[in-house]
Amino acid sequence: MLFAVTLLKICLPFSAAQRFTDWLMSHIHETWIGTNNAWIRLLCHTRWQLSGLEGLDYKHSYLVTSNHQSWVDIMVLQYVLNRRIRPLKFFLKQELIWVPVIGLAWWALGFPFMKRYSKAYLAKHPEKKGKDLETTRRTCAKFRHNPVGIFNFAEGTRFTAGKHAQQQSPFRHLLKPKAGGIAFVLDAMGEQLESIINVTIHYPGGQPGYWDLLCGNVTDVVAHFEEIRIPPQFLGKNYDQDGEYRLEFQQWINALWEEKDSLLDRLHEQYPAQRGKRDAR
Repeated sequence: MLFAVTLLKICLPFSAAQRFTDWLMSHIHETWIGTNNAWIRLLCHTRWQLSGLEGLDYKHSYLVTSNHQSWVDIMVLQYVLNRRIRPLKFFLKQELIWVPVIGLAWWALGFPFMKRYSKAYLAKHPEKKGKDLETTRRTCAKFRHNPVGIFNFAEGTRFTAGKHAQQQSPFRHLLKPKAGGIAFVLDAMGEQLESIINVTIHYPGGQPGYWDLLCGNVTDVVAHFEEIRIPPQFLGKNYDQDGEYRLEFQQWINALWEEKDSLLDRLHEQYPAQRGKRDAR
């Protein structure tokens, strides 16, 4: 079904057909996630402790970010947010569109592709400065009339005790956030995004692996969702070229992470580690 609609999308490039195929793709995406969710309900019998979902609107666009402990995080976010907001998409490097089969699927599902020039390349070709952001903004123009959920792990990698020590992270439960990834999304999409959904996930049984999910061993998930309006001064800027904006944005993201760390303290007290469960990975 996915590739049949993809073929239609390629063969019928005019706007009415593109709107129809985009609508079909969105429903295929949601149905696929719904099938995964049914499998999770069947296998896991997970106890879900969820809060903060009340104000989410399916007709709005959101940037979603979360602390990152496990590949299970993505499944948790899809499970909870499916059909509450639009299916989650993430930015992909432009080169990935050429990956056989899956690159075409990402394109058809509407995943945005970004073009980034390295500092070394820009040193040799200064005339290209800012052109990568312009290209990405044109790619994202299709979302102006179609709500979208864009996802980004601000930490950039999964939490481990080793990474935490190596970074000398000032947070107890988190790695340092990388503000640049979130800023790039805001730079590219501007006023198309209205809010950030800041998600905090806690696993009382310890950080689960994907195999734990497959075996039905993820017994408890605690997740708090907070909708945060994006400050207007952060929209439509250029993180790479505006030093004052870059510093202010980094301070804002760090403040969000301090609040998230405090929330995780409270969640660990309210939902303490369960004896006999997995050790943190």
